[in-house]
Amino acid sequence: MATPAQWIEGARPRTLPAAISPVLVGTGAAAYLDGFVWWKALLALGVALALQIGVNYANDYSDGIRGTDENRVGPLRLVGSKVASPGQVKAAAFTCLGIGAALGIVLAATTTWWLLVVGAASLLGAWFYTGGKRPYGYRALGEVSVFLFFGLVAVLGTTYAQAETINWPALAGAVSVGSIACALLVANNLRDIPTDSVTGKRTLAVVLGAPRSRQLYAALVILAFALAAISAIATPWTLLAFIAAPLAIKSTRVVLSDAVGPALIPVLKATGQTELLYAIGLAVGLALGG
Repeated sequence: MATPAQWIEGARPRTLPAAISPVLVGTGAAAYLDGFVWWKALLALGVALALQIGVNYANDYSDGIRGTDENRVGPLRLVGSKVASPGQVKAAAFTCLGIGAALGIVLAATTTWWLLVVGAASLLGAWFYTGGKRPYGYRALGEVSVFLFFGLVAVLGTTYAQAETINWPALAGAVSVGSIACALLVANNLRDIPTDSVTGKRTLAVVLGAPRSRQLYAALVILAFALAAISAIATPWTLLAFIAAPLAIKSTRVVLSDAVGPALIPVLKATGQTELLYAIGLAVGLALGG
């Protein structure tokens, strides 16, 4: 039976910046529009965290029952390592997704009911990433999903829920945060190319190959900082996002150095930290420039 520490590790806390960051940027954009509502920001954060942890457990369950994680290099997987049963992990996934859905209903009820459609799409996207008979995460569409849900949807949804409008700095922030979130997934899948290729998990990294995946990682990181610079047209305070640049440069150098396997594990942590620092800087900048 899995210990509490193993359940926490199975929730993959290093991925949580991908949930926190878009809410920060969306809230900063709402403040820029003079529409900041603290309790809606907290609700949005709760939704994002619940869905992120839920999708992590769902991936653990789905990959585990397919045997994808049996020889995996990286953080603990509960089903793959057999410290928890598939049923237990599936129940944990549904519980977290259910909490996210409940919080999302409250947010929609206090804003606009069409947010329920967005929420339903997010729930389906979370489960069918690696779940179901034809998971899209096995068809090189994982990065598209991350960009959509942890970039555009999360940032713009957070902004709209508070300010009930959006603007181009919010859109730029959504694209930039989505890009770094994609870079995190690219690094993860780059590390897993050998095992994913053997088990038939056709990620974008498997399709592109290692050299192009490394180039894609660098391009996504560069895009994020380019958009922060462009957003300085609206307010120069968005340049605060560059506090994350040193960490981004360090992790990009590792990726471009042909590092493989365990050598890429620190990159995942560094990329998550980069996203969080970037989001803090950008959110503060937008709020100050409002």
